[in-house]
Amino acid sequence: MEENKNYTSPTPETENDEFEIDWMDLLRRIIAIRKTLYKAAGIGLVLGIIIAFSIPKQYTASVTLSPEMGNDAKSSGLASMAASFFGANTMGTTPDALNTAISKEIVSSTPFLLELFDTRVQTLNGELDTTLIAYLDEQRGSWLGVVLAVPGKTIGFVKGLFTEEPDTVVTLNPFQLTKKESQKVEFLRKNIAADIDKKTGITTLSVTLQDPKVTAMVANSVVTKLQQYIINYRIAKAKEDCAYLEQLYKERQQEYYEAQQRYARYVDANKSLVLHSVRTEQERLQNDMNLAFQVYSQVAQQLQVARAKIQEEKPVFAVVEPATVPLQPSGASRKVIVLGFIFLAVCVTGGWKLIGQEYWQKLKSTF
Repeated sequence: MEENKNYTSPTPETENDEFEIDWMDLLRRIIAIRKTLYKAAGIGLVLGIIIAFSIPKQYTASVTLSPEMGNDAKSSGLASMAASFFGANTMGTTPDALNTAISKEIVSSTPFLLELFDTRVQTLNGELDTTLIAYLDEQRGSWLGVVLAVPGKTIGFVKGLFTEEPDTVVTLNPFQLTKKESQKVEFLRKNIAADIDKKTGITTLSVTLQDPKVTAMVANSVVTKLQQYIINYRIAKAKEDCAYLEQLYKERQQEYYEAQQRYARYVDANKSLVLHSVRTEQERLQNDMNLAFQVYSQVAQQLQVARAKIQEEKPVFAVVEPATVPLQPSGASRKVIVLGFIFLAVCVTGGWKLIGQEYWQKLKSTF
C-alpha cells in the first residue's frame, strides 16, 4: 500500500515536456541536414523552371448560353382539320428528343468536331491565318511529348527515304479517319467542353487552346454550330411537312386549273344549247371545278401553316456571356509550378534523410 502511495502518475506537463523534446530533436535533425535540403531546393528550382517553361501556355474562352426550347402546345384547329382531311397525323410540337441536356454529347461527337476543322482562325500576332485543322499542326507540344515522339518521327523519316508518296489531295472521310485526323479529333474532344446546369438550363461552353485569339474564335464557331445543329434538328420535321405540302399544293393547283379549263371549254362550246343533257354535264364539270378549288384552297392554307411552323419550331438562344479573347493563361502558373517542385524536392529529401534512410538501413541489416 505504501508503494502505491508513493507512485505518482505522469502529469500532463511531463507528457508535454516529452513531446516538446521530440519536436526539438526533429528540429535539430533538420538543422543538421540543412545543406542537403538547400541542395534539394536548388535542384527542385532548376527542374521547376525547366518544366514550367517547357509547358506551353493554355488559354480558355467561355460562352454562356440560355436556350429557350419550344413548348408542347397543341396544334392549331386549322392544321388539325387539314391533317385529318388528308388522312395525316396532327402536326403538333412533340417533346424535344434533342435538347440542351445533351449539348455535351453533341459538342464531343465526332461529326460535330469534324465540322470545326474548316473554321478560319487567326493568331493574336497575326502571323498565322488558316483553318483550325492546319493550326493544330502549329501548336507547340511539351518537351516530354517531343522526346517521346522522337523515335516515331525518326522511323517515319527513314521510311520516307525509301517510299514515294503520290501528290494527291486527301479528302476528309468521316467514316474512316486517318491516324492524324483521329488524334486531332481526340485533342478537340478534350479541349472543348460543355457544362449544363440542370436546374436553370444554362449551358457554358469552354474552349482551351494555346493562342488567345484562336481560342475565342473557335469558341464562337462552336456556339454557332451548336445553335445551328439544334435548330436543324428541331425544324427537320417541319421542313419535311412543308416540302410535302409544297408538292401537294402544286398538284392540287394543277388539278384545279385543268378542271377550270374543262368547264370553260364546255361552256363555250355549248353556250347556245338548252338541252338537259348539256346542263347536266355543265353542272357536273362545275362541281368538279368547285371541289378541286376547295381542296386546292385547303392545301394552300395548310401550306401557310407549315411555313409558319418552321419559324415557330426554331429555338431561341440568348448569349448571356459572349466569348472574349482571354488576357491571362488558364491552369497553373509558372510560379506555382516552380514552387511546387521546390516543395516536392525538399519534402522528398527531408523524408528520406529523417525517416526513409533509417528504415532502409534496418531493412538491409535484417538480410
